[in-house]
Amino acid sequence: MIYRSITPKLLELAKYFPVVTVMGPRQSGKTTLVQSTFKDYEYVNLEIRTERELALNDPEAFFKRHSSPLIIDEIQRVPELLEMLQVLADNKRCNGEYIITGSHQPALHQEISQSLAGRTGIIELLPLSISELSGNNINLAREEYIFNGFMPRIYSEQIPPNLLYTNYFSTYVERDVRQMINVADLTAFERFIMLLAGRVGQVINFSSLSNEVGVTSTTLLKWLSVLEASYIVFRLPCYFNNFGKRLIKAPKIYFYEPGLASNLLGITNKEMVERDPLFGNLFENVVVVEALKARYNAGKRSELYYFRNHNGLEIDLVLNENRKLFPFEIKSSMTWTTSFSKNLEKFMKFASDVEKPSVIYSGDLETQAKGISYINYKNIAKLFS
Repeated sequence: MIYRSITPKLLELAKYFPVVTVMGPRQSGKTTLVQSTFKDYEYVNLEIRTERELALNDPEAFFKRHSSPLIIDEIQRVPELLEMLQVLADNKRCNGEYIITGSHQPALHQEISQSLAGRTGIIELLPLSISELSGNNINLAREEYIFNGFMPRIYSEQIPPNLLYTNYFSTYVERDVRQMINVADLTAFERFIMLLAGRVGQVINFSSLSNEVGVTSTTLLKWLSVLEASYIVFRLPCYFNNFGKRLIKAPKIYFYEPGLASNLLGITNKEMVERDPLFGNLFENVVVVEALKARYNAGKRSELYYFRNHNGLEIDLVLNENRKLFPFEIKSSMTWTTSFSKNLEKFMKFASDVEKPSVIYSGDLETQAKGISYINYKNIAKLFS
C-alpha cells in the first residue's frame, strides 16, 4: 500500500475534532486511507443498500447498530445522517469518534459546513502524487504520468489506464450526473466535458462553447459547477490583487486527473502523448495539479493562481502565501535555457513582494541563473507544501 502524505494531517484533525471529513474524487483512495489509519474503528459503507435504507429510515437505529468509533463511507448517499452526527458530536466522549468520507455531491460540502460547523475538520484527498509514487519506488517518464494518471488502482491493481478511465467516465455520467442534476441531453453533457479536455490549461470562452455544445452559456456554467463539485475539473483563477494594470480575470480550466483528460482526448498509449498537439497543456496540467495536491496534503488552502495582463505577459502559476508571491513558469522541454525565465524577469520588475521565482521543467539539471531557480517537475511538492 502506498503511504499517503496527507496522513499526518488526518491524524491531527482527529485529535481536535469529534468528526473528521475526508472529501475527494471517487476512487482517489479515501476508503483505504481512513481504514488503514483508523484500524480499530468499525466501518460501514452507505453504498450497501441495507445500510443505506436503515440510515435513511431510522438514523437512531443506524447509530445504535454502529457505535463509535466509526467510519462512515460515502456519506453523500445519505446526507440526512449529518443532522444526527451533529447531535452525537455535541455529546462527544472524545475527539475523532467519527470519520466520514464523501464524493460527487455538489451540495455535500455546504451541508457538512452547515450541519457540522465547528465540529468537523475537513481534508481533501486527491489521487496519488508524484512524490507518493516515488516514495514507493514508482518513477515514471512524463508521458507515462500523463497517460497513466494517478488513480491508486492503476498502480495497486495494474488496471490498464484506458480501461479504468473509460469506465470511470461512463459511470460518472450515467450514475453520478443523473443523481446530481437533471440533464436532458447526456450526449451534450459528455460533449462539453470532452471539449473542456481539448481546452485544458486555457481560458474558457463560454460563448464559443455554447455554440459547439448547443446549450446556453448559463447551462454550461451550471454544468461546470457540477464538474468542479464532483472533482472532475477545477478552475485556476487569475491573480489580480494590488495590480493597477488591466488584467484578464477569467480562470483557466484543469482536470484533477490528467489521465482522464488524456483519455478524453483519445490518447490510447503513452507513445501518443508527446505527439499530441496538447502535450504542453497536459504537462502543465500535471504540474498544476501536483502543486494543488501538495497544498491539500499539507492541510493548506490552494492559494494558486495564474497571471496574465492585456500586454501579453503571462505567468503559468503563482502561489500567494504570507503576502508573498511565488511565481512559476512551466515548460515541458527537457533542455534548460535562460529564455524560459523572460516572463519571470518582466513580472519581477513591476510586482512587489516576489520571492523564489522558479521555472519548472522536464530536465534533470537543477540550477539558478539571475536569481531564478530551474527545478525538475518531479521535485515540486516541496515548493508548495
